[in-house]
Amino acid sequence: MKSIYLLLTRSDTYVSKTIGLATSDKYTHISISFDEKLEPLYSFARKYKRIPLPAGIRHEALYSGFYEKCNHIPCALYELKVDDETYEKAKNHVDDMMENADCYRYNVLGLLLCRMNIAYDRKSHYFCSEFVSEVLEMSNALELPKHPSLMRPADYTKIEELNCLFDGKLHELKRSIQPDYEYC
Repeated sequence: MKSIYLLLTRSDTYVSKTIGLATSDKYTHISISFDEKLEPLYSFARKYKRIPLPAGIRHEALYSGFYEKCNHIPCALYELKVDDETYEKAKNHVDDMMENADCYRYNVLGLLLCRMNIAYDRKSHYFCSEFVSEVLEMSNALELPKHPSLMRPADYTKIEELNCLFDGKLHELKRSIQPDYEYC
């Protein structure tokens, strides 16, 4: 058995605050990792630290980039146990997408339709939870309670197959993963 990790966060950016106001969800962003140290994380997110768009499929790192200075934000880490074949299928799908990153765009329209509970597949366009949901669904890692384009990060807190490993602040998670790391 291997593990797939899902990191849920809620930053203090304008986009996250807007999503939080619209949904009242505890978490507004989700990333996936295939490594217990969460290096790297993958998601659909901003390309530049200071501006929300353009956005697309990205490597995210806990110790640099956007998360470097966001130590105070709430987060939760979930683990999904899968067999080796499922793990490889999910990881290979993400690797293929990363190799073709220029072909993918952020799905702003999908984000709005998700809020209105309208399922809509838009070729090569994803928002964070739609991306993670598709990876998990197409690899048969998890049977989703709804269409991938309707999944929100907070929905993952209610899925019984997921084991919550951590719920707290990002700096506490970083310390538990890499105890010798210095934090501001």
